[in-house]
Amino acid sequence: MDAGKMNPFFIRSLARKAGRGMLILFAVLLAGVLILLSIILVRSPGEPAPILGPDGKILAGSISEKTFITVNGVRQGMFLQSKDAAHPVLLILHGGMPEFMLTEKYPTGLEDIFTVIWWEQRGSGISYSAEIPPETMTAEQMIADTIEVTNYLRSRFHQDKIYLMGHSGGSFIGIQAAARAPELYHAYIGQAQIVNALQSEKLAYDYMLDQFQAKGDSRMVRRLQAAPVSLEGGVPAGYRAVRDQAMHSLGVGTTRDMDSVITGLFLPSWFSRDYTFAEKVNLWRGKAQAGIAILWDTMIKTDLSQQVTELRIPVYFFSGVYDYTCNYSLSKAYFEKIHAPVKGFYTFDQSAHSPAFEEPARVQKILQEDVLAGTNHLADIQ
Repeated sequence: MDAGKMNPFFIRSLARKAGRGMLILFAVLLAGVLILLSIILVRSPGEPAPILGPDGKILAGSISEKTFITVNGVRQGMFLQSKDAAHPVLLILHGGMPEFMLTEKYPTGLEDIFTVIWWEQRGSGISYSAEIPPETMTAEQMIADTIEVTNYLRSRFHQDKIYLMGHSGGSFIGIQAAARAPELYHAYIGQAQIVNALQSEKLAYDYMLDQFQAKGDSRMVRRLQAAPVSLEGGVPAGYRAVRDQAMHSLGVGTTRDMDSVITGLFLPSWFSRDYTFAEKVNLWRGKAQAGIAILWDTMIKTDLSQQVTELRIPVYFFSGVYDYTCNYSLSKAYFEKIHAPVKGFYTFDQSAHSPAFEEPARVQKILQEDVLAGTNHLADIQ
């Protein structure tokens, strides 16, 4: 049929059909979104599940709660988990974003031997607030917060000293807090211990560029080459935009088996029962706008191997050989430089950035047999 002579009724009929098709498509998409939101809301009671015994009842003496306290003028939250609240206390300082949400997929078993405190630090996760003064988002403030939270835990659990574990960006704060107030801690554990973030990012950049060139991934090669990392020029914004995606696709990100931030972190966070819907939103607001992430420039400019070289308490480093977020070789070299009454460096051959999630049984064994005993018999380097 000649388009110029097409029947106007036929044209209107086609338009009506197309319109109905679009309405049906929109309705299907809207229904899908509403169903997804309903599932998320149902999965958002905002309370951690109790710890159950073999009989299916709440385990006597256990603790599983979310609590909030005021820390140096700012309301901050934490999750507490233990099969026995009389266990030694372990305070965990997370990295770029809170980690408690990962424990459902990656159970650590830490609550078997410790009263574990998954504190969500100033500006992060359940501690996020747009009202927090930006000028207080500093390393010094977070060190002071760590000491304040430590004293709260000492008082609450009637323990003179506790254990402190810093993971990734949290280790930047943790090792400084341990050096500043050693009388508060039995020991310090650095998991994926940060040292010199700029050097680490340069090593990561070189490794990833080589890997993508070997794979023939021209798109990723172009993106990395467009934003080179150098010790002189620093870390450009273009590199930071592609960094997490690149690391995870190569198995050197959060865990060896996590190949995407979207499927490994973003989506699981929305189905965690431990957070309310608003708190889930704040997990990602905090990652983008506050928390440890806001200390990026400070960490990039700092070389801890020149600042903290002695601790008066036992020091333990847990490091994955596939870790390019906090480079394994740099952590090892830093460990060898530190002076401490007891030292232990532990290599995790199957881990990237998170040995406690990736090799939990070995982490538990080291904590029980070395850390709690104040020894280093299982260490690769002493």
